[in-house]
Amino acid sequence: MLRNAALLLLVFLAAWIAGCAPKAAPDTRDADVKAVRDIETAWSKDLPSKNADQFVSHYADNAIVLEPNAPAVAGKEAIKESLKPMMADPNYAMSFEPTKVEASKGGDMVYVIGTYSMTMSDEKTKQPVTDKGKYLTVYMKQADGSWKAVADMSNTDHPLPAAR
Repeated sequence: MLRNAALLLLVFLAAWIAGCAPKAAPDTRDADVKAVRDIETAWSKDLPSKNADQFVSHYADNAIVLEPNAPAVAGKEAIKESLKPMMADPNYAMSFEPTKVEASKGGDMVYVIGTYSMTMSDEKTKQPVTDKGKYLTVYMKQADGSWKAVADMSNTDHPLPAAR
């Protein structure tokens, strides 16, 4: 009888401990990748409008943009202001396409690697010049469940000019 009671107590304790164990979070990586791919598609479709407000709507308030040969631009408002002259350029055109999208198992971060093409006016000749390159954008899930870019970096495929 005492043996049965001890066995019953062990079964109860095992069940109680198993019930207290933390539950594994569901793996949402596929859904997270799809959500960010959809954002990238929408963002790229926004480009022809040359609307800086629409462009920065994909950034978190504390985002940072790292462009070649330029200082870092931190904060959504500063990013918007830095885009206005570029978007006012009559030759400005840009497109980008993700080539790799990876999500964290934790469901809070996604990074995108892709390629871009951007045309702008040459400062001296005012003729259109096209640059092609690659980019890396890091997205974080926001408190409301949306995805926003928090870090955005690009670099050209063109070789650097020779040292002077």
